Amino acid sequence: MFKRLHAVAAAAVLTLATYAAATGLREGHPTTYTVQRGDTLWSIAAQFLDRPWLWPEIWQANPQIENPHRLFPGDVISLAYRDGRAAPVVQASRNGPAPRVEDAIPTVPLADIETFLRDSSVVEDIEGLPHVVALEGDRLRAAEGQIAYVRGLEGVAIGDVVRIVRPAFVFRLPVANRRNNIIPDSLDHRGDTTYRDWQSVWGPSLDGGGERLGIELTRQALGRVTQVQGEVSLVLLVAGPADVRAGDRVLAGPMPAWDAHFMPQPPTDVAAEARVLAVADASLAAGPNSVVALSVGNRDGVRNGMVFSTWRPGSTTPDSIAQRNPIAAATDRVQLPDEFTGRVMVFRSFERVSYALVMEAIRPVGVNDHLKHPDAMQ
Repeated sequence: MFKRLHAVAAAAVLTLATYAAATGLREGHPTTYTVQRGDTLWSIAAQFLDRPWLWPEIWQANPQIENPHRLFPGDVISLAYRDGRAAPVVQASRNGPAPRVEDAIPTVPLADIETFLRDSSVVEDIEGLPHVVALEGDRLRAAEGQIAYVRGLEGVAIGDVVRIVRPAFVFRLPVANRRNNIIPDSLDHRGDTTYRDWQSVWGPSLDGGGERLGIELTRQALGRVTQVQGEVSLVLLVAGPADVRAGDRVLAGPMPAWDAHFMPQPPTDVAAEARVLAVADASLAAGPNSVVALSVGNRDGVRNGMVFSTWRPGSTTPDSIAQRNPIAAATDRVQLPDEFTGRVMVFRSFERVSYALVMEAIRPVGVNDHLKHPDAMQ
């Protein structure tokens, strides 16, 4: 596969030079907008700004607002004019009792990314992880209410909750000059690369010798340790979302925390090898609100909320106009420029891989598209 403080009503005026230079108002923007349920920070910012990822700069220039990371249904955002000049005013206001933190609008549509926040993760290696060695009654599959026998689960106590995860795919750096021709390495029940599942959740990706970046794990179930006998622990499956089989790995410790509220931001630098690794849901290419995997992560300075533009690598084409002879044309090739495809926002980052949501696209975002600064022009 793959919440905080209440914002106090306030308003502040920014000078046109400061604001317009940093953001740029969208032509035909509304003068006021009332936040509605179902809105996202990105969708609201896109109504006012040509570059929605610079929305936080507005808030940072308004010290009266206690927490710029929260907007609630009913808040009013307005852009006004002062002294005959287009001096934008950002205003948040509401009536009645203070809203609950969980009612704040998200940055992006949560329905499109929730499963990747809750059930997916990427690790560098799975060697040595505890694993399900068998199931009660010699079953091939087990579900809630049944027992899994786990080997190598050390340091746990009766009653501890563990996560049962399944190694799904190996992500690798794309190979130069290859595109949309091979899916990620699918893994068998041992975590070995032995077959290719053409109906897998990720779409075509690139491997064939590229550097391995990580292994995707999908959460199958939660379990509770009920008994420990030597190197084998009995784990009662207490919740889905899927079945459990021999070979699934087991992770002890609390569920990793994740926060769906983050602010868009441009990267300070983009790694040269930054690429789109894969497209979710077995798609050949991604459009708006699709999830993609990226070849950069925490070690590259990538953080949740970072926005990248995506570019299809320009091909080289023989100049059959200047060279009438096909052989001569084949040696006289022209490098075409990269083609802009869209913009993506990272919503979860790991050491060497990130998940991102396609925020906008003028053409399909595909595997091996290059990542650049969101303001890049070529």
